[in-house]
Amino acid sequence: MIAVITGDIINSQHADTEVWITRLKNLLENWGSAPHTWEIYRGDEFQFKCNIDDVFWHFLAIKSLIKSQENLDVRMAIGIGEESFSSEKITESNGTAYVNSGRLLNDLKSDGHTVAIKTSSDSVDRDLNILLKWSSKDFDNWTMATAEIIHEMIMNQDLTQEDLARKFAISQSSVSQRLKRANYELIVETNQYFRKKIAEL
Repeated sequence: MIAVITGDIINSQHADTEVWITRLKNLLENWGSAPHTWEIYRGDEFQFKCNIDDVFWHFLAIKSLIKSQENLDVRMAIGIGEESFSSEKITESNGTAYVNSGRLLNDLKSDGHTVAIKTSSDSVDRDLNILLKWSSKDFDNWTMATAEIIHEMIMNQDLTQEDLARKFAISQSSVSQRLKRANYELIVETNQYFRKKIAEL
């Protein structure tokens, strides 16, 4: 099984495309090469495939990157399933992971939520989607400063608070306050729970 994230940038028309698209490309290149592993298409939509164990962490890395830019947010549909056909271009690959992710993004656009997951198990979907709805109440309201700190922690988990303080030219206590406001320890626990539930599939 694989995970496929299909997403689109919210408010992309009100932001400098060159800035966010360059940063998103640089992030996705950490995890694989375009267009086989990821692709940005139709201006502000993207698709990316990854290992199922890493999907929550990758989702959060993308969310925090986009939220660290003014006026922007991102909508993401996580599909878990098979890859029955692998093309040179991810947007031409197929399988239940792609179908689950693509259809789910259309549902998200109509129901107003910013993230959801679809797997082969209704019970896993129910548990994880309730979790995502609750946690998104936090994620959707991150300030740019909070999103920046979260993004650094996700991408460099061995960083200390002192390292972050030097990077952002703020005090260590300010870093600590931002991480507490973002419920970072709870995010780490949520990632572990996510992996456990997906392992049941």
